[in-house]
Amino acid sequence: MENKVGPMKNKKKIWEGKTKRNEQTRKKGRMGNSQSPPPNPRFNSASRAFTPKELEDLKSLYNSLAAQSQTNGQYVSSSVFQVYFGLKGPLGERMFDLATQGRKDNKLTFEDLVITKGTYVKGTNDEIEEFIYRLLDVTDDEILTRSDLDSVLVNMFNHIFQLKGSQPESSSHCYMVETFLNAATFSKDHEGRDKSMSFEDFKSWCTLVPSVKKFLSNLLVPPDPGRLGSKVPKLQYSENIDSGILLLRDEYAWHIGGALSHEELEEWKLLYHSSLNGLSFNTFLSNISSGDEPTVLIIKDREGYIFGGFASQPWERHGDFYGDMKTFLFQLYPKASIFRPTGANSNLQWCAVNFSSETIPNGIGFGGRINHFGMFLSASFDQGHTFSCTTFNSPCLSKTAKICPEVIECWGVVRKGLEQETTDVVKGTVLERFKEDRHMLNLVGIANASE
Repeated sequence: MENKVGPMKNKKKIWEGKTKRNEQTRKKGRMGNSQSPPPNPRFNSASRAFTPKELEDLKSLYNSLAAQSQTNGQYVSSSVFQVYFGLKGPLGERMFDLATQGRKDNKLTFEDLVITKGTYVKGTNDEIEEFIYRLLDVTDDEILTRSDLDSVLVNMFNHIFQLKGSQPESSSHCYMVETFLNAATFSKDHEGRDKSMSFEDFKSWCTLVPSVKKFLSNLLVPPDPGRLGSKVPKLQYSENIDSGILLLRDEYAWHIGGALSHEELEEWKLLYHSSLNGLSFNTFLSNISSGDEPTVLIIKDREGYIFGGFASQPWERHGDFYGDMKTFLFQLYPKASIFRPTGANSNLQWCAVNFSSETIPNGIGFGGRINHFGMFLSASFDQGHTFSCTTFNSPCLSKTAKICPEVIECWGVVRKGLEQETTDVVKGTVLERFKEDRHMLNLVGIANASE
């Protein structure tokens, strides 16, 4: 019996020893897991949006910022993050808060940077818009108020015009902030509080003020005047012109430029101003006829409203609508809005000169239909009209449908890299320039005789 019991005891001791070692191993495993947390699925998902080279560049950037933060490479501080990306005030603080997943620990990790860039830069349009919507909530109370937008807009204007080197005066700041806020809708109800901006309100606002979305979509790149959303066209006009008479100011140009390509934001030159050239349709056409550049037409009426249109094609005599889908209407005051073509029709641009038919009104216009334009100036240049139109899904641009112009101004958009023709160069023959005349002469068989 003793011989049998002995081996059994030995086997029990061996089994107990193995169990103890296994338990120790499991404990060590658990300790190891607490020190090295499992991979973050959001980080893994975000990483797949980048190429190996892009991830390598992000890692180098992170290491550089962590070194500047003096954290032994462990994390990037809020101050270093904001300085590098040129973010200040509530906008910079809110961006860092979102980038650190709201932890409030002042520590941006490499995973944080990849996840933020993966959503904000590489995400779908819906993901990017959702991120920007949260970014605007600078008080982080999940209620986007007019006060939040006011704070962000002031922050934006400070940033943009400091980069350009022409910081607007505070009165100009308030003036512009108010026009952008006037274009916003706040439809979300809250018990005992003012209405806030819903996500749908925000998306509609971005459509009306694309410059704001363009700026807020490009914050996580190093700041410079050429950064998307920060570029302001250089306004060129004669030195002997008092800038105080001009309708177009830097802030307005930035707003209009939100709907244009980066190449069209280099330089805009003054072609016509009614106070300098008189309220003359012929002078207007003569002053803008030297090139094929797009033009920005701005009107201030007697009601004090300021509005206009971007003409992508030259102002040339036609007996029907023409133009392309780059044309748009805009408002500058008392609200700032841009109305792009909807595709509902091709009634984009209108320029009729010296027609005797009542069905072809002489003047220039945008959108709508004959005698019911989105915006129209008669050839007398002393009256016009503006109606809501499906061409641009635009409302009446002024207080009333009737336009009584006080100031009319036109700027030429100098396209980057394209040589501009001098004003004394005549392009082709008169018949080539006025295609409608050519068509009429063809009808009577004398067009070729004039060539």
